[in-house]
Amino acid sequence: MRLNILFFLFGMFLFSCGEATTEETPETVEDSTTAEPVLKYEQESNLQNLRQLTFGGDNAEAYFSFNDDKLVFQANNPEWGTACDQIYFMDLEGTQGKQPPLLSTGKGRTTCSYFMPGDSTILYASTHMGADTCPQAPRALNGKYVWGIFPDFDIFVSDLEGNIIRQLTDEPGYDAEATLSPDGSKIVFTSTRSGDLELWTMNVDGSDVKQVTSELGYDGGAFFSPDGTKLVFRSSRPKTDEEIKTYKGLLDQGLVQPTNMEIYVCNVDGSDLRQITDLGGANWAPYYHPSGEKILFSTNHHVEGGRQFNIFSINLDGTGLKQITFDPTFDAFPMFSYDGKKLVFASNRNNGGTRDTNVFLADWSE
Repeated sequence: MRLNILFFLFGMFLFSCGEATTEETPETVEDSTTAEPVLKYEQESNLQNLRQLTFGGDNAEAYFSFNDDKLVFQANNPEWGTACDQIYFMDLEGTQGKQPPLLSTGKGRTTCSYFMPGDSTILYASTHMGADTCPQAPRALNGKYVWGIFPDFDIFVSDLEGNIIRQLTDEPGYDAEATLSPDGSKIVFTSTRSGDLELWTMNVDGSDVKQVTSELGYDGGAFFSPDGTKLVFRSSRPKTDEEIKTYKGLLDQGLVQPTNMEIYVCNVDGSDLRQITDLGGANWAPYYHPSGEKILFSTNHHVEGGRQFNIFSINLDGTGLKQITFDPTFDAFPMFSYDGKKLVFASNRNNGGTRDTNVFLADWSE
């Protein structure tokens, strides 16, 4: 989806497959470095044998390989010589404080990486065809947090040595936030090719491109259900005349304001579209539970001012809302392993009083 690991004072990210923010500008957000380092909170009963996989910098959007023994993730770490978000991979032992293998070019900005079938190639979006440098956009406009929709983003396939072996998109405008179906046959991604930020699908070779959503608003961060028949995604759907005017005005400037988002599901062809959450605030980074009957997602609806993001679960009918993680700053980007036994996520916990965001892995317990 769009995400560069730009992270505002208390752990707010811009990511390809997810994103977090509040109504506050960076100057008004409270400093999170006063929180005591904690690895696991007592209330986190679903998380067992929790361990930290990265140490330092901004690390997030970690996703499992098909055989569940590797993770591909996005990171920005000055010690690794990165100017902005790039793609790396690691095994389940984590980085152990060392620089992992770089899979992207090291140029431009990247977002949302995903293993392809066979686990020898990965899918990701990058702006490097437009320029070697990081594209820039304002973080706030008229006092509101905004995110840049960089038109140089295209979707690529790379091998594990970092060699690009295929470019899947070449349309003008934004193509990013790509993830893969469980059977490895279909890709879902977000694109502006229709004039709005909509969901699209294509085959893994870039053929048979089909539009999924068509209602005005930002649809992104989509993932397939375990059986591959449905999609879950985040969306901001402007309704009032003022909301529509603001949305279109920002889109014309290559920007979106993602502070009000809810979670939706639909069939892969876009039919049976349903809104799952109606919580207010920013609800994003959804992922299906292995049962296919509920989803995990990140939200700030439960904290006054929206200055805390945690992972919750909810049934597909909108019932059974349950808090899963309890860091006082930032938890997001949950993904289950394909066997359903493990959960990986990003958090600002246990960072030694810094603003680092790291990747964590737990055994999942019902």
